Amino acid sequence: MNVALDDLLINKANDRHGELVDESAAIEWLLTHRADHMRNLAKDIVGERKIYEPPLVHHNNDTFVVYDGNRRITCLKLLNKPNHAPSEDWREFFQGLRDQWQGEFPDKIACRIEKDRDQIDEILHRRHTGGQSGVGQSQWDAEAKSNFVRRTGKKTAVNVAEDIENKLKEGGHIGQSAKVPRSNLNRLLSSESFRNRVGISISKSHVELTHDENKVMAALSRIVKDLIDKKIVLEDIWSNKGKKEYLDLLETEDILPTAEDSLTKNKNFKTLKPIAKSTEGILPNNTFNKPKTRKTLIRLEDGDGLVSLSHTKRAIDIWNELKFHLKFGEHDNAIAVLFRVLLELAVGNYIDRQSVTTVNLGDKLAKKFMKALNHMHSADTIDKKYHDDLKKFENAEPILSANTLNGYVHHKNFYPSDHHLKSMWDTLSDFIVICLKA
Repeated sequence: MNVALDDLLINKANDRHGELVDESAAIEWLLTHRADHMRNLAKDIVGERKIYEPPLVHHNNDTFVVYDGNRRITCLKLLNKPNHAPSEDWREFFQGLRDQWQGEFPDKIACRIEKDRDQIDEILHRRHTGGQSGVGQSQWDAEAKSNFVRRTGKKTAVNVAEDIENKLKEGGHIGQSAKVPRSNLNRLLSSESFRNRVGISISKSHVELTHDENKVMAALSRIVKDLIDKKIVLEDIWSNKGKKEYLDLLETEDILPTAEDSLTKNKNFKTLKPIAKSTEGILPNNTFNKPKTRKTLIRLEDGDGLVSLSHTKRAIDIWNELKFHLKFGEHDNAIAVLFRVLLELAVGNYIDRQSVTTVNLGDKLAKKFMKALNHMHSADTIDKKYHDDLKKFENAEPILSANTLNGYVHHKNFYPSDHHLKSMWDTLSDFIVICLKA
């Protein structure tokens, strides 16, 4: 099917980068993080005066969202309208190539149209095997694969949906003949952050129960019933945003287990003895378990909508390293140093973009931090409580301290503590995001 080039939308939730704000942000991400590949591909398109593979497009109502071929369509869009490129350098690049185009420029593109999103995922699953310096399809990196697996629940070591269905049937929570939409259930519980909210986890190739059994089975029963009754369908949980909204709704209805329901020790979900349906009025298990240890400084849920721009490129590169690549136990010193660098870059970005005039040339990080923090408070960007909490950063407290971060960088006998770093990050993360979005 031929689709007008202007009607094709670059996917803002492309698995290469995860969910971004809009099409413009997705285009900028491709040009920033795949610059050489994009240049090579654009040159190839101009040289051949065509693209060799039709983009894979999801058609819903009047929208045509590209799921495979975002780089190709981005190049065509910017060759068609070079002035839409996000920077002067890119505008000159695409205008120069457009001037070399011979003949009429295509205003419609032959696309493979799919309305079934599961079918799209199966197609994507079988593609992306080689880069060819950017002319062919660029191979997914570890971050993209992680985004795809988290979004779809594919290729996990265990079939979570199958285990849940079997356990619910064993306990009589659902009928033996019930047809559970396993693919949708796996999609909903595609990442640890979502699984933890319903009281389960994956460890050593099996599902574990992390919260009170009655509460978890009640929550899973409700979720499965909603899927079977089609109260929740694929469109509702296609994106991480949709999954979060659905789980938030269950939380407001007191369906999900809480911290008070945590177990002191996780249990193997598969080997649990079948229990009958949970009943109202059952007292929760009041023991509390420490949070599951995380491997990276930056949590998966941090930085929603954060976009790499020309003035934040290095900061976002560091952000991605800390979020996806550097692990506690292996890169503790690198994490400590880059955390300090990220904070300084973020504060500097806020000061520059917001023109904070109280900053002096010789101000150290702690002073710059406080002046940026005070500016946020006066601009009503943050509330008084958060402002007062972060004021501790200027002091010498061991958990939240400029001295601690400086020691990690400069002191030969000051060794990084993952406990301190995580505590500092969890306190400062919102502040850093505000600085980078300024």
